[in-house]
Amino acid sequence: MRMSMTLSLPRQPSSVTRARHVLTTVLSLTDASEDCRGHLAVLITEACANAVVHADPDSTVDIIIIIDEDVCLLEVGNRGSTPNGGGLEADLPAPLTIGGRGLPLIAALADTAAFVTGQPGQVLLRMTKHLADVPAAPLR
Repeated sequence: MRMSMTLSLPRQPSSVTRARHVLTTVLSLTDASEDCRGHLAVLITEACANAVVHADPDSTVDIIIIIDEDVCLLEVGNRGSTPNGGGLEADLPAPLTIGGRGLPLIAALADTAAFVTGQPGQVLLRMTKHLADVPAAPLR
């Protein structure tokens, strides 16, 4: 099965909930495991929340959702500047610090996640996740 959807949402907190709701509705049409659905919901929530907080004031939050066979690709874009020089290698903040955990969480939950080159002045975070549980490699 192949599905794709493009959203352009206003840069406001309610857009995070809307994006997550759309993704969970799309995923309900697949055979994705509950764990995978949960991970993807966290991925889109964190990516959209970062876009809402860090985007230029007049930016929209642009989202692409693609389901292709057993892989989900999510792209979340906005106008602004790429954090940390383009990497997801962010150090975790001190335990009592509010915020700063989104990018490390995205890196941990996604099969792949990276900031990719978009149009000039655009930040584009691309994440992929297999919909089926991928068994761990056997120990040798």
